[in-house]
Amino acid sequence: MGELNANILQRALAREKAARKQAEGILEDKSRELYEVAQELKEVLAKKSSELQGMSDNLVDAYVLMKVNGDVIEMNEAAKELFGYDINQEKLNVISLIYKDDFDYALESFQQLVTKGSFTDYVARAVTKSNGVRTVHINGSVIRDKDNKVIAAQGIVRDITDQIEAEKLKEELLKNLEQSNKELNDFAHVVSHDLKSPLRSMNALINWLKEDYEDKLDENAITSFNALLNKIEKMDHMIDGILSYSSIDRNEKAGKEVSLDKVVSDILEMIYVPETFRINIHDTLPTMIGDRFRFQQLFQNIISNAIKYNDKEKGILDIKCNDIGDFWEITLADNGPGIPEAYHRKIFEIFQTAQDKSKSTGIGLSIVKKIVNMYGGEVDVSSEENKGTTFLFTLKKPSK
Repeated sequence: MGELNANILQRALAREKAARKQAEGILEDKSRELYEVAQELKEVLAKKSSELQGMSDNLVDAYVLMKVNGDVIEMNEAAKELFGYDINQEKLNVISLIYKDDFDYALESFQQLVTKGSFTDYVARAVTKSNGVRTVHINGSVIRDKDNKVIAAQGIVRDITDQIEAEKLKEELLKNLEQSNKELNDFAHVVSHDLKSPLRSMNALINWLKEDYEDKLDENAITSFNALLNKIEKMDHMIDGILSYSSIDRNEKAGKEVSLDKVVSDILEMIYVPETFRINIHDTLPTMIGDRFRFQQLFQNIISNAIKYNDKEKGILDIKCNDIGDFWEITLADNGPGIPEAYHRKIFEIFQTAQDKSKSTGIGLSIVKKIVNMYGGEVDVSSEENKGTTFLFTLKKPSK
């Protein structure tokens, strides 16, 4: 009996020893696996940390990581350059960066950050180490632990000081420009009125003299009086042109639908077109949104010039239109005397003309350019002397 119990005990001990050895083997394998996983995790964490550091350093904007109490934990190179601090050499709390007049606003925004978890488009002033004041734009977010407790905050900071100054300067320049334009327009109207009044008086006086002394004036005197009347008429037209040019910008681009086909048709009924002059409209002209009178000025100036200065027995003006995406491209080509190349750019400047100066005020094509620019387009000219001139301009299509 004793020998039987001893055998049973011996077998039990052997089984226990085998089980313990098996468990030790399993434990050793698991420990090896855990070690390998730990090494992999360590490598991954090191890699991710390096990647994060690289991203931080390569950010164009400043990056700041801080504790909840405001102590800065990390700054990238852009942040060091912006604020002038290096946390590797000195401690820094973001409170010292807050501009005194923005302190309450900054604390309120920080509470919003902690409560909501993030904020965007926060703009305030920051004080640099050298006591400079910069206006900054910040997008911030909090960092939480596994228990969802806020343990840190981070922010992307952009220096917008120069941008703010540029916008202020732009607003000031626009305001001054608007005031200057108003004063210029008022001046143009006052001067034009003051000039037209004596011109009307001169015109009336000359005509009275011609009538009263008709039987006493010789041919030379009549010719001189007529030349003087022509000069007065040209001056009157020039004043009207100045008024038209100065008032273009006062009308908004927006307006009603305007059929350019109807505009050109009305012009051809209104102006004198000789029987020897033919106008060919090859394409349907588009409908625009804007001021009908401005479009009338645009086409009438070019059409009238083509008729007035044509030197051929049979004058021709071809009008064409092409759809080029966001723009309409319109060309008006005549077979007139052409324009010397030296004048191709000058003709669009006010008071510049390549034609007979006794007939032209030099304002019409400057009005054309101003109206085309007003409707988002560009105007150009191509011409060959004695063969003709082509005006090409674009008009931006109305927004749908």
